[in-house]
Amino acid sequence: MSQDLSHIAPVWGRITNLVVERGEGSYVYSPDGQQYLDFTSGIGVTNTGHSHPTVVKAIQEQAAKIMHAQVNCYFHEPLIRVSQRLNEVTPSHLDTFFLSNSGAEAVEGAVKLARHYTGRPNIIVFQGSFHGRTAQTMAMTTAKTVYRLDYQPLPAGVFVAPFPYGYRYGMNDEQVSRFALQELDQLLHGQTAPQETAAMIIEPVLGEGGYIPAPKQFMQGLRRIGDEHGILLIADEVQSGFGRTGKFFAHQHAGVKPDIMVMAKGMGSGFPISGIASTQEIMSQWQTGTHGGTYGGNAMGCAAVEATIKVIQDEGLVENAAIRGQQLMDGLTELQGRYPVLGDVRGLGLMVGCEFTDPNSQQPAPAVTKAVLSHAFEEGHLLLLSCGTYANTIRWIPPLVVTESQINAGLEKFERALAASVS
Repeated sequence: MSQDLSHIAPVWGRITNLVVERGEGSYVYSPDGQQYLDFTSGIGVTNTGHSHPTVVKAIQEQAAKIMHAQVNCYFHEPLIRVSQRLNEVTPSHLDTFFLSNSGAEAVEGAVKLARHYTGRPNIIVFQGSFHGRTAQTMAMTTAKTVYRLDYQPLPAGVFVAPFPYGYRYGMNDEQVSRFALQELDQLLHGQTAPQETAAMIIEPVLGEGGYIPAPKQFMQGLRRIGDEHGILLIADEVQSGFGRTGKFFAHQHAGVKPDIMVMAKGMGSGFPISGIASTQEIMSQWQTGTHGGTYGGNAMGCAAVEATIKVIQDEGLVENAAIRGQQLMDGLTELQGRYPVLGDVRGLGLMVGCEFTDPNSQQPAPAVTKAVLSHAFEEGHLLLLSCGTYANTIRWIPPLVVTESQINAGLEKFERALAASVS
């Protein structure tokens, strides 16, 4: 069949027009056999690598038994097992789970849960956030205007506080945390009173907003504010979860306990499944029938999650993410010393961003970022993505199975692209 793309909706934003036939580990392959080093991981999805045989086998075996065991009609064994497995890997206080299909769907469900439990209407999000593309989650997304362009009006009751973006504000972690917490306090006094605020939702590492880790001082401050006012803390771990940051979940770096956690992407190694984790106390207040979904808790998806957890644990992928992430950070920091346009290098584990700014004006340099991405793909067969409000940050999202030699290869390809783009 010809590669006629004319029947595919053009609304998808694209980084290449590459057609791939298969994937294996850290690589994807075009129909003519050309190999590409994929450091996008399907936007943080294929944490176990492309088509990990353990995950593939689990899905195949489950498909032969039952594909769609609708959870309103009956329970099924994969759902029961995966709830137990999730209970083992999530923080111990988060012991009750609701499964759905996408990150946006899970975020929206988490908001509904928070409103039911607290009886309060309003939600606080943070500047640079990305929470999804449904109407509710678009209202909560502030990373780029394109994500909500021409879709107004959007649901009300969403208030935006500054994210502790140290590089932008020229502050260290302690300073920027203090600043952002002061601004949050002002928001609670000037825009949404604590008694009408159901939850604060935060990505422990901003995704689309620029791959910016929230300092632990800030996360701990959010927990204190939540405890003081009865405001729930929701951790959106859609992109940062399942070992990505060198912990099973990114909020664990700060030692805080969210009231609700949202999971997706790396959860199913490519199978579309997401989840909400909370306490039995909070979940018990979610009135039966007020939320649901036809495909939630899909049997094949549950099998994929169970297999994914097994691979992550058996192959030490959380530990590998920490080790390979440090290797990547060291390599990028060394390049930063030689290329002034590389203004900031930051991240946790294998969730690393490098931000490009003009060394003279200190303004964002999206044109350089775009050129580096293009050279990396065209000449190095290296797939990378940009992010950030100004599209001037390159995000590194290798699969957690990535090897030392593959990180080195990626850094070498990146340096060649960088040299070609700023010469």
